Amino acid sequence: MSELKPGLPERLSSVVATLRQAEVDAGRELGSVTLIAVGKTFSVEACELAYACGQRAFGENYVQEGIEKIQAFKEAHPEDPGEWHFIGPLQANKTRAVAEHFDWVQSVDRLRIAGRLSVQRPMTMPLLNILIEVNVDGESTKSGVSLDEVEAFAAEVAHLPQLKLRGLMAIPAPQETSEARRQSLAKLRALFEKLQKTYPDMDTLSMGMSADMKEAVLEGSTMVRVGRAIFGPRDYASACQSTQG
Repeated sequence: MSELKPGLPERLSSVVATLRQAEVDAGRELGSVTLIAVGKTFSVEACELAYACGQRAFGENYVQEGIEKIQAFKEAHPEDPGEWHFIGPLQANKTRAVAEHFDWVQSVDRLRIAGRLSVQRPMTMPLLNILIEVNVDGESTKSGVSLDEVEAFAAEVAHLPQLKLRGLMAIPAPQETSEARRQSLAKLRALFEKLQKTYPDMDTLSMGMSADMKEAVLEGSTMVRVGRAIFGPRDYASACQSTQG
């Protein structure tokens, strides 16, 4: 596990303040953009500290690590265990565990994965919220559905039982200027707005992290994912490899 450095409450407060100012600058309603605190490689106790500061939505990249945190939160906070998002690459042999524990899956990019999540989501649980991961810049090193294939992919996913298609997610390529960052984000926003005409229940555009959060809010993001700026630097060398999704 990564070592949590002192100052999490202050770091979280600073991120929230930056997000709220971005909403103001974009002419958006205060609180309209959800902050996902990404706690991968950090302990349950680190997430608990964020929870004590008012954070309720958490993102996890590693299946087993995330499940351990979800179970701990359900025991400690049965009335409000928070909202848990799986945001990492998902292997077929891990879909059942994700379907049985998480509230959202933001990284759906293959029909096989979507189909398995649909079949494996327990009937006793609410519908599993799904975001389609889009490879918005066509990077060969990143997963995600290509821009020109998203509409056909959405048509397949939208009709799967036990799933609720909520929108799109992307991790654009790093750019040096704010203008360049906004160009990639604008492409995803345009696709999202086009899809909303066919799927009016789609309401979530997950884009923006620490480096491009302001630009993402300007381009209509409804959900930003921030880890390092809240929890601090990660030590991947000491992270348990068996937790990878």
